[in-house]
Amino acid sequence: MSTVSSDKPAPTPQTITGRRWLFPSAVLHDLDPDATAAGRRPRRTARDWVVDFSAFLLAALIGIAGAQSVADDPNLSPGLVVVDQLFGALACAAVWGRRRWPVGFAVAMIPVGLLSNSAGGAAMVALFTVAVHRPFRYVAWIGGISLVLIPFFFWLRPDPDLPYAGIVAFTTLFTVTVIGWGMFVRSKRQLMLSLRDRAQRAETEARLRAEQAQRLAREAIAREMHDVLAHRLTLLSVHAGALEFRPDAPREEIARAAGVIRESAHEALQDLREIIGVLRAGENEESGRPQPTLAAISALVAESCEAGMKVVLDNRVGDPSAVPASVGRTAYRIAQEGLTNARKHAPGTEVTVCVTGAPGEGLTVTVHNPAPEGDVPAVPGSGQGLIGLTERATLAGGRLEHETGADGGFRVRAWLPWG
Repeated sequence: MSTVSSDKPAPTPQTITGRRWLFPSAVLHDLDPDATAAGRRPRRTARDWVVDFSAFLLAALIGIAGAQSVADDPNLSPGLVVVDQLFGALACAAVWGRRRWPVGFAVAMIPVGLLSNSAGGAAMVALFTVAVHRPFRYVAWIGGISLVLIPFFFWLRPDPDLPYAGIVAFTTLFTVTVIGWGMFVRSKRQLMLSLRDRAQRAETEARLRAEQAQRLAREAIAREMHDVLAHRLTLLSVHAGALEFRPDAPREEIARAAGVIRESAHEALQDLREIIGVLRAGENEESGRPQPTLAAISALVAESCEAGMKVVLDNRVGDPSAVPASVGRTAYRIAQEGLTNARKHAPGTEVTVCVTGAPGEGLTVTVHNPAPEGDVPAVPGSGQGLIGLTERATLAGGRLEHETGADGGFRVRAWLPWG
C-alpha cells in the first residue's frame, strides 16, 4: 500500500529481490534507494491492484446494501434517496484514490458518512487505509470522531428493522475491528522493515569485523616480515660490505662470505614467499614449514657467529621443548631482533643473549651489547623493530623493556608468561 509513515527515522534502504509483485508498493518504495532519493510516488504492484479492486468491490457491495435499505425506508423522500445513493457512488469511486490521499479521503468521508448511508463501506475502507498508512495520532483523531458520530448518525437515521442500541453496538464493534486490523497490518510492515534494517546492520558489522580482522592479520604479517627479513638482510649487508671494502681478501674468506650471502638470500626469499602465501591464502601463520621455537635460538646464534658477530649464549632453560610454542616463537623473535639491532647499531661488539625461566615463573630473554667503538652512522627506520617487539610481547601477555646503560651499552629485556 502507500507510503508507510513512522514516527522514527526510516530504515536504511535495501532493494528487495525476487517476486516483487507479491510485496506492497509502500514496502518496496521504502526499501528502494532510487525511489526515495528521487521523491517518486510508489507504483502499484500486482498485489496492490488486487487489494484495491477488492476494497472497491467491498465498498460497492456494502454501498448497494445501504442504497437498497435507503430505497425501502418510507421515512425518506425520493430526493433524499437519490442524494444518498449519489454520495455513495462517489465515495466508492474515491476508493481508488485512497493510496495517494489517505488522510484527506478519511476526513472527507466523515461528513459524507453522515449524509449517506450508502457510503458506509467506503468509510470503513477509509479508516482501514489511514490505520495502515499513517501513525497512530491520525487514527486516534479520525477514528475517534467516527466512533463518536455513530450514535448521532443512527439517531438521525434510525434503522427500521434493528433496535437502536443493537445497531450502534454492532457498528461500533465493526469500526473498532477495522481500525485494529489496519493497525495490525501496519505493525507487521514496520516489523519487516525493522528486521531488514537490523539484518543490514548485522551484515555491515560483520563486514567491518572481517575487515578489522584482515587488517590485524596483515599487521601481524608485516611485523613477521620485519622480524624475519631484517635479520637476513643485515647478514647480506655485513658480508656485502666486507667484500666491497676488502677486495684483496683471501679466496677462502670471499667464498665463505659469498656462501653466507647466497644462503641468507635464499632463506629471506623462502621466508618472504611463505609470508606472502599466508597473506594471499588467508591461512594461519603456522602453516607451511615449522615456525621457530626456543630451541632454535642456538641455531640463530650460530648463524650470527658465522656472519662474523661475537655472540655469547647463556641458555639456562633445562628443557626448551617444554616451553609453549607461542612463547618460544616470541622469545626467538625477540632474540633475533636484538641481534639484528646489535649488528646494525653496534658492529664489532660482543653480544650476550641470556634466556632464563621455569614453568610458573615465566620466561625472560635478555639481549645486551656494549657501546660500539667509534661513531656508527644512523640506520633508517631505527626503533620500528622495538615497537613491534613491544606489541608482540604485550599480545603474548608479557612485557618488554629496553634501555641504554650508563656505559653506552644497550639492553633489551622481555618477560613472557610460562604457565
